[in-house]
Amino acid sequence: MIPVFDGHNDYLQRAVAAGADADRLWAEGDGTGHIDLPRLRQGGMAGGFFAIWIPDPDPGDVAEMARRKDNPPFDLPLPPQVDSRTALPQAFAQAAALLALERSGTLSICRSAAEISAAMDAGRIAAILHMEGAEPLADLDALHVWHAIGLRSLGFVWSRPTAYGHGVPFAFPSPPDRGEGLTERGRALVRECNALRIIIDLSHLNEKGCDEVARLSDAPLVATHSGAHAVCPSSRNLTDRQLRQIADSGGVVGLNFNTGFLAPDGRRAPFRGFDPMLRHLDHLLGILGENGVALGSDFDGAVMPADLPDTAALPRLLDAMLDHGYGRELVERIAWRNWLCVTARSWGG
Repeated sequence: MIPVFDGHNDYLQRAVAAGADADRLWAEGDGTGHIDLPRLRQGGMAGGFFAIWIPDPDPGDVAEMARRKDNPPFDLPLPPQVDSRTALPQAFAQAAALLALERSGTLSICRSAAEISAAMDAGRIAAILHMEGAEPLADLDALHVWHAIGLRSLGFVWSRPTAYGHGVPFAFPSPPDRGEGLTERGRALVRECNALRIIIDLSHLNEKGCDEVARLSDAPLVATHSGAHAVCPSSRNLTDRQLRQIADSGGVVGLNFNTGFLAPDGRRAPFRGFDPMLRHLDHLLGILGENGVALGSDFDGAVMPADLPDTAALPRLLDAMLDHGYGRELVERIAWRNWLCVTARSWGG
């Protein structure tokens, strides 16, 4: 079985919500969500980026938002900024959940590419501690605290604004060129991430913000879970110009499995087969090359394709890639090797 190293999942929210049942949720599963240890083993998912994400304190009319996403075109308003005092306790709870998984002996929090390889060789899930939205960071000193805990990947925004930058709204069809770029604090955060060798994730960041990161950063550019705007014109996807910037930096894009960011018509209905995913992969490969494309599922945070309902089904996607004409070496690059290579270039080791 070809292993998979994945660019993004939101499992930690489920672990926190499970409370006292978190250990059982991981070890046995409960029939919900996309991730648990048995399904990871079954699907060959050897590791990935485990995201800390802060939900909106007031999510509004969730059913109405879902209805609009299911019926494009749509252009949803951005939620308001969340302050660090509200975000920090939730971020610590999710980090604690990941540390608890490490104590179980089934997972390792990895701080170098060598540690990822060692965890995979030992049969443990190799986890990168990632933050999706910098709301928990009150200042740059806090970044150093999180780095000491194990943070090695940071997205400045989850769509809504932060003290560091502005994200794209959820809109279809829409370009990602929406709103202002990084704030002054955001530009300082780029420099500090470079100094600490923390990966900066461009996913969710708007186009002006991405341009500023590209101008200021000396590290490979990375989008952990995004798609090709030329195939699906969602605001969350990357234009060819942005893809070329990432390619020029020696960076990587992980393909998001969210159906609304894959389907050319922007609909979230769980489609059958893998044609939309293969169209994105073909397009990404055409610009980024064989070393620049990876997977970034968004498991436990998005609507999945009908034939890829959870991590156990990952071999179906890899088989579809092989049937599409990708050689085994290319499939291995996309499935896991490219993530290991870019972490080595970003962190050293």
